[in-house]
Amino acid sequence: MREDIRDFVNREDQREKVKEKDSESFLGERTVIPVSLHTTSAITSLGKGHIRCLSNMGLLCSKNHRYNEADAEENAQDAEIERRIDQERKAEKHIQKLLLLGAGESGKSTIFKQIKLLFQTGFDEEELKSYISVIHANIYQTIKILYDGSKEFAQNEADSSKYVLSSENKVIGEKLSEIGSRLDCPSLNRELAQEIETLWKDSAIQETFAHGNELQVPDCTHYFMENLQRLSDANYIPTKEDVLYARVRTTGVVEIQFSPVGENKKSGEVYRLFDVGGQRNERRKWIHLFEGVTAVIFCAAISEYDQTLFEDEQKNRMVETKELFDWVLKQPCFEKTSFMLFLNKFDIFEKKVLKVPLNVCEWFKDYQPVSTGKQETEHAYEFVKKKFEELYFQSSAPDRVDRVFKIYRTNALDQKLVKKTFKLVDESLRRRNLFEAGLL
Repeated sequence: MREDIRDFVNREDQREKVKEKDSESFLGERTVIPVSLHTTSAITSLGKGHIRCLSNMGLLCSKNHRYNEADAEENAQDAEIERRIDQERKAEKHIQKLLLLGAGESGKSTIFKQIKLLFQTGFDEEELKSYISVIHANIYQTIKILYDGSKEFAQNEADSSKYVLSSENKVIGEKLSEIGSRLDCPSLNRELAQEIETLWKDSAIQETFAHGNELQVPDCTHYFMENLQRLSDANYIPTKEDVLYARVRTTGVVEIQFSPVGENKKSGEVYRLFDVGGQRNERRKWIHLFEGVTAVIFCAAISEYDQTLFEDEQKNRMVETKELFDWVLKQPCFEKTSFMLFLNKFDIFEKKVLKVPLNVCEWFKDYQPVSTGKQETEHAYEFVKKKFEELYFQSSAPDRVDRVFKIYRTNALDQKLVKKTFKLVDESLRRRNLFEAGLL
């Protein structure tokens, strides 16, 4: 009998061991449940058959704990993203938006490059090198314009002999004109530079250059022609001045952020300057930039009163500038926008106005010279300035005449003058902000 009981107990023990193994294989590993002295007897009374249920409960608690940690981490990331967005939104409120407008060839892009040189890090070596092909193309295209122009003048002008080249230079001219018409011009080497210099010094080309206002001769012509040997060197790297003279027609929109008093000075405003193409086919891209503008910087090349548009050789450039300025002034979104008018290219204007009467331009037909030399230059400049002032007040509705309007005499190639001008612009805009805040 005792043996029978002993066998029964042994079989029950083995059966319980099998159950424990099943429980372990189901859970993968045992879940340890911390218990107090008061609960020990209760768990004991449950019996081993309930251990699996308690273990499953422990597993669920563990999973929930992991899920809660993941949710907390995700919520923290979301909060950090929102915090950064809020910071950027607040920072944007303190950035003043400036729009650089003007007709083609007005000097806008040169102003833009000056800002990069003056108030940012300038151009690194790779950026400078990227201008090599641009400068070489400018040279080829310029000599082509002059050579083709001399042929046209030789056929149509009364005193045509002044524009006739020597036989040798005609051969050179034809070769260079063909190169200048290519989309991909070759790098400028010593041999080609020598041929260009030979053609440039021909009296017929010099005579043509003197009548450059009748052609589309760029302002950089004389500078590049006088530096041909340096620009054709095999190890040539453009200087900052070379980059300023380089002509690249702006397409699309480019922007730059800067502070005229330096990035590290808290007292200065931060500006974001937008430059857009000035040719007629580029102006449709302006409209979407008109909202939220602090100030419009309008460039007017006052030296171009005797020139026609690149895209329309029947239209005087100054008349085009007048009509464009009038249109911009009347835009509804500029109701409270400040206007900074840059009367640009004064360095060319002061030389030209002593040779070419200002009244050749239809808009300036009522101009009367009063003197000579520097006095006449100042008189002519004041006349042009007054014309733009009159246009501003005529084109501004009565409720807009109190917006800030300043006129500055500028030469985009003069770094010191550009720096001084932008500091004056900064001062004007800061005073306006203080006034609107009731602090002035």
